[in-house]
Amino acid sequence: MGDEEYQIADGKGRFTIAVKDGRKLNNISWESGRILLSNKRLILAGHDGKRTIRLSDVTGLSGREDATQSIAAMSNYLSVKVGDDVLIIAPNDHEAFKTAFFTAMLGETVIKAKHPAVEGGVVQNSPWEKARLAVEPESLLISLESGSRTELDLDEISEIDTEQRTVDGKKRTVIEVSHVEGATNVETHLTGTARTCIFAQAFLKEGERRSETNVDLDPSEEEVLMALYSGVSPFSIPEFIGQDVEAVEETFEKLIELDIVDKIRERREVTLNSRGRNIASEAVGEQ
Repeated sequence: MGDEEYQIADGKGRFTIAVKDGRKLNNISWESGRILLSNKRLILAGHDGKRTIRLSDVTGLSGREDATQSIAAMSNYLSVKVGDDVLIIAPNDHEAFKTAFFTAMLGETVIKAKHPAVEGGVVQNSPWEKARLAVEPESLLISLESGSRTELDLDEISEIDTEQRTVDGKKRTVIEVSHVEGATNVETHLTGTARTCIFAQAFLKEGERRSETNVDLDPSEEEVLMALYSGVSPFSIPEFIGQDVEAVEETFEKLIELDIVDKIRERREVTLNSRGRNIASEAVGEQ
């Protein structure tokens, strides 16, 4: 970050402390107010005053195990670790704030990247290059020093792994991102400071979560999924698998709710997304 401070976000929401000095608090008190974010500071301003947190003091994002049951039931919040404290921030516009937060933590950060490290299952001889990060609402953009760019789209990420590897003669944490590029399965490897790796991994893990395959489908619903995976037109599926149109459309609605397929138009034409392809691929492997 440069010396000049500039505003990234200014909105309203609620915030509280879930962990104080390393101890989980059972009785929490929410405060409403303004949530301001710059490239250097996070400010939570409520009726009882304001708390200013230097971004350099933010050590990571916490999981739901650090939250009370009432907080864990919420979906639109960030658990921000500041030393031994964990702050829960629930902005009114969660998605916009989340993008702003990761922009503050990762935007314009210089890292090392290897792309593609693996392509179609084959290890490539791609070199480690300097690269610059940019955060979009649904992706992490990587601009390589050689002039090429790649986009890690959250919806196309299937798995995130970390390994300790030697890069430029030093042991470093390497984030291995498995994702789809066009129609090809590839891996992109990233490394940087320990802090950069923490926040890059936290952002990209959302893609892995979306691709999880542990969904509960009955045999008739699996038939619809497999027909889509085989390339059968959504309009031909009832006849293809011998189910009523109404039953198939009910299955389409369930698959849309589970975020396994994307709705194309109101006539319920759907196509498998990355998560759906992963589930269908696993089902094929089990047959």
